Amino acid sequence: MTDYRNVPLDFPRGFLIGSATASYQVEGAAHEDGRTPSIWDTFSHTPGRIWNNDTGDVACDHYHRLEEDLDLMARLGLEAYRFSISWSRVLPGAGGVVNPAGIDFYSRLVDGLRARGIRPIATLYHWDLPQELEDAGGWPNRDTAYRFAEYAARTVEHLGDRVDTWSTLNEPWCAAYLGYGSGAHAPGRTNGADALAAVHHLNLAHGLAVPEIRREATNDPEVSVTLNFHVPRGEKEAGVLVDALANRAFTGPMLRGRYDDDLQEATRSVTDWSFVKDGDLEQTKQDIDVLGVNYYSTVTVRTWDGTSEKVMNDGHKNVGGS
Repeated sequence: MTDYRNVPLDFPRGFLIGSATASYQVEGAAHEDGRTPSIWDTFSHTPGRIWNNDTGDVACDHYHRLEEDLDLMARLGLEAYRFSISWSRVLPGAGGVVNPAGIDFYSRLVDGLRARGIRPIATLYHWDLPQELEDAGGWPNRDTAYRFAEYAARTVEHLGDRVDTWSTLNEPWCAAYLGYGSGAHAPGRTNGADALAAVHHLNLAHGLAVPEIRREATNDPEVSVTLNFHVPRGEKEAGVLVDALANRAFTGPMLRGRYDDDLQEATRSVTDWSFVKDGDLEQTKQDIDVLGVNYYSTVTVRTWDGTSEKVMNDGHKNVGGS
């Protein structure tokens, strides 16, 4: 047996070793310095939604331990750090006025990373929609995409001279299907038509935000989006459908300016896709510099026979059924 501990690592030129976090998962300080609730605050405080009733109120306390955490990153030898920005911390109440305390936190984070030789990679949206926008309809509501573009512009206006890479969205598959289809993630809604409308409006949000990032940034950053790709195995027909719903529902409009026919045909019983307006697909297709790929495992799929109990890929029963 080969002892791989002694095999030299040969990474390609330009390869960066880094780590990534999400704002609600690490920051804490959920009710401090002007931050208002996101859908994950509401969801995690709803009894029965989260294992052990845990919340992100404190989390890793990153908000208060910023310098200590930056030193840990340097000791780990990180060359890049991908963090996400809390929309509710930067624009409390989903308003249009930037919160000085909120943007100052991210400014100190970026400056601290650069001072330690760590490349800042910022994600604008990692699932934590301001609760006010959810109350107005959430991602199934078209207006949310335009509000996201405004948030992107205001954030990049303040940080766009120092961030090397901007990612518009992290895993919109989760935000749309788990948030509005199965109900497993915030906001916990269970409606298939809403989930597909959310898919489109997240794609539109990306398309609207990319030009705003390039307009406001002054350091010519890379622009990206981060998708979690599904690699299905098992029945071929089911695999093609999973690929359409999970992968091509995002890469199609973002990279090619289209939704594939098989995706629309397979979902006709759920929605008529009337939420796609003239000009949307030209807007969703934006030139990007980097495609973020989050990959976890393959998925084994089969066609549902119409009678057996549906099960989510984490083993839990799908109570919402999309």
